Amino acid sequence: MEELRGWFSGRLPDGWFTGAPEIVLDREEVTVLGELPEPAAAEDRPEERSEAERAAQLAGHIDRFREGTRDQRIAIAREAEHRFGHKVSWGVTCGGRQEMFTTLSVPVMTRLRQPERRVLDTLVEAGVARSRSDALAWCVRLVGKNTDEWLGELRTALEHVERARAAGPTA
Repeated sequence: MEELRGWFSGRLPDGWFTGAPEIVLDREEVTVLGELPEPAAAEDRPEERSEAERAAQLAGHIDRFREGTRDQRIAIAREAEHRFGHKVSWGVTCGGRQEMFTTLSVPVMTRLRQPERRVLDTLVEAGVARSRSDALAWCVRLVGKNTDEWLGELRTALEHVERARAAGPTA
């Protein structure tokens, strides 16, 4: 993970993000999430911006970054995929808004019993989700949101285990 973070920090063009991007790695995908500077309000009326105008300005700012960096992001992703063997997804945060440009949709094998399937079917029937797959993703996001601190501690502990394994003898 440190090599991956280092590579992206050295490879990404200066000025893309306000700081170092967040790099997230799972078994299939690397996600690069950078923070864009918030666009300034017009100088002639800085305090008069409505929430709708601010939201539209943020959307336009994010779209401009997305389109303006597309070719470079594709080239960097190809290099990273070749070097690290993982697909690369991109996203940004700006003014409290997060937008993912690309994400990998990976089928996950699950074995759910009837009570779990009924939960998913209820979400579909209620219009919360379009399919069982969407309902399951909704449930995972909800659990992740409500247990974010605990999951963060668990991920930190797993990083310590990885370092200990790497420092130990090879089998």
